[in-house]
Amino acid sequence: MAAAPTKQAILELYKNTLRTSRAFSSYNFRQYFVRRTEGTFREIQEETDPAKLTTFYNDKTKELEALKRSAIVNQLYGGWKLVVEKDSVERERSDN
Repeated sequence: MAAAPTKQAILELYKNTLRTSRAFSSYNFRQYFVRRTEGTFREIQEETDPAKLTTFYNDKTKELEALKRSAIVNQLYGGWKLVVEKDSVERERSDN
């Protein structure tokens, strides 16, 4: 059995997953994957069992690769910005 991933390796995986989650052009997908990433890694934060950590790390590495592909496709076919995504400057102009 392979050695459990280090905390540094899991932290690096977290950062990469969060960065990829923020790459979605669609607001709803972006917000969903950011929340999901933060929640998933928060749950495993205090885990000490090497078998669980290894399984988690391997699963999330595979998910990261799928997430990267999905983000690229989403960027290619991204739609218009939603109202919640407008800059505060644009909101102020529309209020006047």
